[in-house]
Amino acid sequence: MTRIRVGLDVGGTKIDAVAVSPEGEIAGRLRRPTGWGEAAVVSSIVDAVSALAEETGFDLSDVASAGVGIPGLVDADSGRVLHAVNLGVESLDLAARAGERLGVPFRVENDVKAAALGAAALSGAEGAMAYLNLGTGVAAGIVVDGRIWRGSRGIAGEVGHLSVDPNGRLCGCGQRGCIETFCGGGALARAWGRPGDLPVRDLLVAADAGDPDALLLEAGLYQGAAAGVRVLVLSADVERVIIGGGLTALGARLEDGIRAALLAGAEASPFMRSLHLDERIELLPAGSPAAAFGAAMVGASIPSKEIVSHG
Repeated sequence: MTRIRVGLDVGGTKIDAVAVSPEGEIAGRLRRPTGWGEAAVVSSIVDAVSALAEETGFDLSDVASAGVGIPGLVDADSGRVLHAVNLGVESLDLAARAGERLGVPFRVENDVKAAALGAAALSGAEGAMAYLNLGTGVAAGIVVDGRIWRGSRGIAGEVGHLSVDPNGRLCGCGQRGCIETFCGGGALARAWGRPGDLPVRDLLVAADAGDPDALLLEAGLYQGAAAGVRVLVLSADVERVIIGGGLTALGARLEDGIRAALLAGAEASPFMRSLHLDERIELLPAGSPAAAFGAAMVGASIPSKEIVSHG
């Protein structure tokens, strides 16, 4: 019998779902809209798994496990999600409810931590690595020897809320000058303050035209992301920092800007230069299934050091 592992990356607007074969190959992938509210989120996940099975050509009885990466506070042991505000979820026993609907064992993980696991696997990273997510907010996940490193209370990698400028802009967490206020998409949009569907792209266009406000925000974007990289390397001694999230749509401009900020920040410090931080970063490829793939690994409880390939 074919034993399929299913992984779902649940975002505020869409679900990215993959089916992973026993050989570690991605056998199918689809995207579906995400519902709003607890019942709708469960139904969206159930529908996505069913549609994936139909499109890929396997039966639900072939599914050995399903994993979900989802925003919010996640109790990975119980499968409960708390305070996923962008999904309209306050408290949801997601693993139990989805598993009951489909008859498939579910496991649930925070979306960034799941993405970190997937990024480590798909990139072949060994030892210690970090995944820095630059999206609406900023967060990171750390993977050591194929396992998510959570820390004592599950907040390892919360670099977005490390204050690097006590006199800086107010962050949603209540502090000032957090890394997220520099390089989070939501904070950049608020600081830009001009109408438009793609505020970060708009401010970059304005920066190219010489707008002084846009130039400052663009420089802050790179400096904030560089600060996140420095924190991850200096605190966890990761060998590689893989950068993902919505802002990676900026492509080489983002990567080059972060690399230049890292080099500039190390100019006055022989110690920082010795770390070669600019050589440790890489952008997740556009359209990468890392988050959903990592969720599939979570669902299957992949043992440490089992690094799998994908198709």
